[in-house]
Formats: sequence, C-alpha cells, structure tokens
Amino acid sequence: MFLDELPEFNKNTLEVLRGPLEDRKVTISRVNASLTYPCNFMFVASMNPCPCGFYGSKEKQCSCTPQAISRYIGKISGPLLDRIDIQIEVTPVKYQKLEEATPKEASEQIRKRVNKARKIQQIRYQKQGIYSNSELTPLLIDQYCQLDIKCKKLLENAFEKLGLSARAHTRILKVARTIADLDQKEEIQTTHLAEAIGYRSLDRKYWKS
Repeated sequence: MFLDELPEFNKNTLEVLRGPLEDRKVTISRVNASLTYPCNFMFVASMNPCPCGFYGSKEKQCSCTPQAISRYIGKISGPLLDRIDIQIEVTPVKYQKLEEATPKEASEQIRKRVNKARKIQQIRYQKQGIYSNSELTPLLIDQYCQLDIKCKKLLENAFEKLGLSARAHTRILKVARTIADLDQKEEIQTTHLAEAIGYRSLDRKYWKS
C-alpha cells in the first residue's frame, strides 16, 4: 500500500494502521459481530518535510512558520514511525549530478541480487514456516541475527545516541539481516548494521522529542 503525502491523511486513520502493520491482521467490528482477517502488506509512504516542501533545503527558503511545520509533522506519530523499517530522505538532484557518466547498476542486476537474497531466506526458514526476514519473531531474531562484539557495541552506541525504541532495535536487526543477505554474507557485519541504523535516523531529525 502506497500513501503519497502522508500528513494529508486524517491522523486517526493513520493511527489505525499501527495494528495491522504490527500484527498482520485487521479486525472489523460492527454491532452484531467482530471479524478478523489476515492483513500482510508492504507499507510505503512519502511526504514533504513541511507544507511548502522546503524545510531544511539548502537551495530554497522555507516559507512555513514553526507552528505550521510542527502541526504538519505532528500528524505522524512516533509509534507509527517506529513501524516503518526504512526511512530515507531524498534531496533534490542537481543538474551536474544528472550529467555525470558514473556507471550505475542496471535494474536487471538489482533484480538478480534481490532474487538471490529471497532464495537465501526461503531456504534458511523452510523449517520455520516463514518466508522472509520481515516475519522473524523475537526468538528467531536471537537465532538468525546474532552479532559479534563490534556489532553489539555499534548498536549499543546507536541505541543510546538516537534514543531508539525496542521496536526500532528489532527492526534494525531485521534490515541488517536483509542487507547481509543481499551481500550474500552468512553473518551480519558492521557495514550491514551501520547501513540499517542509518535508515532509522530520519525520525530523530524531524521528530525530536
């Protein structure tokens, strides 16, 4: 499910997503009955940093008041952000960058890497009744996302510096496991963990407590 301009949606509607994202099921309650259905989906969203779109830009001046920015960003709660595994800030691309002749990885090559990673996960979890890293339970995370001393120290420092929640901690490990699979590595390494941690920093930039 893709939601464009996320803060433009009703806040209460967005908060309802928290349950299905966490439990992979949705419950519909009516006067005479309450029914629960399976609800396993990929949630993708996009948004601007403020109503005018230029808050934090180095190219253009933001015209929004601090109050307007706070109201806009405040539509997205911390608990909902916690359930988004990967958070990326996309900055405007300059013309010179577009003209660079740097070789880029073709979509076909990316597809092959993703398919290999998917196959690795299917084989790894064939006795667990799951198909991907996103489905890992806390017990399975302990089994399949083991960290060496360097990785544990890196995660501990990030946890304290960024003020991460327990849910964010779990999701970092799942993402790091996936990055390692894409790199076709048996164990999670510091580079994989550092990249996964980098995907959790956006909420600390715009949603500071």
